[in-house]
Formats: sequence, structure tokens, C-alpha cells
Amino acid sequence: MEANQVVLATLYNLILNEGTRQWERAQLIQAKNEIETNQSQHALSQLEATLRPLALRQNLTPDVMDFYHTLIGKKSASMQWPSVKEQRNRDETVTETAIFAGGCFWCMVEPFENHPGIISVLSGYTGGHIARPTYDQVLTGSTGHVEAVEIIFDPAIITYKELLAIYWGVTDPTDAFGQFQDRGVYYRPIIFTSTKEQYQEALASKNHLQKTIKDPQPIVTKIIPATRFWPAENLHQQFYLKQPKRYRQIKRTRKQLQRFKRMTVWFKMIFAQKKN
Repeated sequence: MEANQVVLATLYNLILNEGTRQWERAQLIQAKNEIETNQSQHALSQLEATLRPLALRQNLTPDVMDFYHTLIGKKSASMQWPSVKEQRNRDETVTETAIFAGGCFWCMVEPFENHPGIISVLSGYTGGHIARPTYDQVLTGSTGHVEAVEIIFDPAIITYKELLAIYWGVTDPTDAFGQFQDRGVYYRPIIFTSTKEQYQEALASKNHLQKTIKDPQPIVTKIIPATRFWPAENLHQQFYLKQPKRYRQIKRTRKQLQRFKRMTVWFKMIFAQKKN
């Protein structure tokens, strides 16, 4: 039996498996269709990259996790994950993770996802005190979580500093009670850092922005250590692709409020200069 036939048989079994989650099944179906129609020579590589964020958190269903181990050449689920050095030697790709909160996560995926070097952008919840929070629970404001995005990236292609620049450009760092039309404690702007180096870079970036920003208000975006990131429900993942019309409307409103804020700051500066 040819290699592709073996892979297709495995994909079919996983797709028909009642234990496979809906989101997992959608990714498996896409890979199966691409292999069957020869639409992509990299269907399995793309599937591996798509599954990787959940696999790294041991959050795939068991059979799909076993298949993921096969994709990366792992012999046993009980084996330890390869070290950074071993990973670099294997495929010359070392990834890092960045976590940003900046209002509704529906608007935080697209600005990052289409840049070279971005492997995955996942919507979810973090910073709270309960396990496995749901969307409805987070929006009560009682869980302590904020909506955020977890970005897995290749630092050899795009740096953490560049991600910070994107983040500052799509958020209002002077608003502690939400972002633009998104109001509530679960929409607070926060940078969650995974390493000491990330914290130092984020702090330096924040300080530089405070010195150069025209807005006289202080930057209130917090920089705190990353805690457990919980993936959001499937319907919230890649919202801009699933509901493009609604996303465009939300994004348009967000940009209008961002421009209004900048104009307000400009008028205040002009008024202050004339007053002096």
C-alpha cells in the first residue's frame, strides 16, 4: 500500500471516530481533501502546524494526538518533548509563544496571522482563576480571565519586538477598562510574557512608546507573567474567516474609534498650545 493510501486510511478513521472533536475533524477533512486532489504537496506539514498549538498543551483527543506523534516522527506518547536544541537539529525550526490581550479576540487574530513566521494564532482565555472557562463564564467578569490570543511564531522570521509593534498598533494602550467598543474587565489590554527576555523587551517597548506617544495619558497596558492559556470554543477560532462580513463591520468600527481617539488627542494638544 502506498504511503498516501496509508495516510488517507488513517485520516478516514480519525474523521469517522466519534471521539474526534469537531474542530479536529475539520482540519483532518481539509488535509484529506488536499491529498486526494493533489492540491497541496504540503498538506501534512500544514496539518501538523495547525494541530501543534493544542498538541503542545496535550489538548488533542487521544487518537488525534497519536496521529500527531506519527506526523512528527514520535514513537510513543510517553516520550518527552524534544529539547530546543534537538528540535533545531531536526527541522531547523524553533518556535516561541507570545500572548496578547487587547479587546475582543475576534479582532486580534487577523492582524497577526498573515505575517510570515506566524505558525498559529489561537483565541482563548487567560489570567483568571478557574480551569476550562467558557465564553459565557468569562463574560460575566467573575473568572478574572481576559480574552487573548496565543501566537506561536518562528523568531528567525519574525521577532517578538515586531509582534509588539503590531500589538501597539491595533490597541489603545491608554484604556484600562476595555478596547474601543469592547467594554469590560475581560477586555483589558495585557501583555503576558513567557520568558524574562520577553518581559524586558515588552517593558522597553512600553517605555519607548510612552516617551514618543502624543497622547498625554499614561500607558496602562499591564505586562505580567503568562499563566495557563485556555483555548476558546471552536466557533471563536479564526472568526474573521468564518464570518467575514460581521468581522469587517466590527473592524471598521474599531478603526473609526481609533481615529477618533487620535483626533481628540490632537485637538487637545492644539488647544493646550494655544492656551499657553
